[in-house]
Amino acid sequence: MTIQTNVSLKPYNTFGIDATAKYFVEVSSIEQLQAILQNPEFQGIERLILGGGSNLLLTKDFDGVVIKIAVKGIEKLKEDDQHIWLKVGAGEVWHDLVLYCVNRNYAGIENLSLIPGTVGAAPMQNIGAYGVEIKEVFESLEAIEIKTGKSRIFTKDECQFGYRESIFKHAVKGEYVIVNVNFKLNKTPVYHIEYGAIKDTLKEMGVDQLSIKAISDAVISIRHSKLPNPAEIGNAGSFFKNPEIPKAQFDVLKEQFPAIPSYPVNEQMVKVPAGWLIEQAGWKGQRFGNIGVHAKQALVLVNFGDGKGNEIKELSQKIQDSIKEKFGIQLHAEVNFI
Repeated sequence: MTIQTNVSLKPYNTFGIDATAKYFVEVSSIEQLQAILQNPEFQGIERLILGGGSNLLLTKDFDGVVIKIAVKGIEKLKEDDQHIWLKVGAGEVWHDLVLYCVNRNYAGIENLSLIPGTVGAAPMQNIGAYGVEIKEVFESLEAIEIKTGKSRIFTKDECQFGYRESIFKHAVKGEYVIVNVNFKLNKTPVYHIEYGAIKDTLKEMGVDQLSIKAISDAVISIRHSKLPNPAEIGNAGSFFKNPEIPKAQFDVLKEQFPAIPSYPVNEQMVKVPAGWLIEQAGWKGQRFGNIGVHAKQALVLVNFGDGKGNEIKELSQKIQDSIKEKFGIQLHAEVNFI
């Protein structure tokens, strides 16, 4: 374990923002993490826990220690007639885990193919796509308390999962580092193909026999067609959450904007696609110097090369203001500002 100084974070965030960390260390075991957390040299200074860097926007240099979590490993804990339990290191790439499961016919996360980031970040925001959320296959996780260095197990109920939410974004934010996640996957698939363009894509692919691999391939195809590759254009995927609004408010909007799409949340609430709102407000494909809104997916803000984090933050705020003014809806960022 080597502690580096004045390290560029450009390779460690998918926006490709060139910010500098005063200290940087990569940990590949729980013991290394505990050692750096308890190191007297780093007491009383700011810490940034880094996974894949796909859900953050660096708006300035970081005058503290950046701890990159590289705890790896996929271990089968047990299985029965219906399920398989896996223990997965927080540093594993999320999509690699999806492919691992698809190749072994472990069902449950195929709809979450190609979501950027690491396994440890997945439960923090209860990642979801195409009608599936991680909470549906989540069993528990192990986290290290930053203050004491002690290990704690969080059950599904204790994680308090919501729409792109968990206890780690609110009540215990900044208090724990996730090191392992346990999943309960299915031997008998339950297919989710009604959301988005999955059904049409499967038809275009000539699939007449459903399988988790076919669904994974369809999701990958859709994401490739709509979302830019961070290796080519800096981005963090979906920048905003899809807002949930009261049905009464939606009914009023429906009269003004008959084409507005929606998805029912429950009897009282309706989810509206943020990308549609942003596109209707005229932001899709707009470029402002080195930053902008992606031409194929308005939900994605991009860094074309030498953009600054503050520039992207300011653009996001302008988009929020315009959506509030046009639709009376407050958008909230999925991305964390650092």
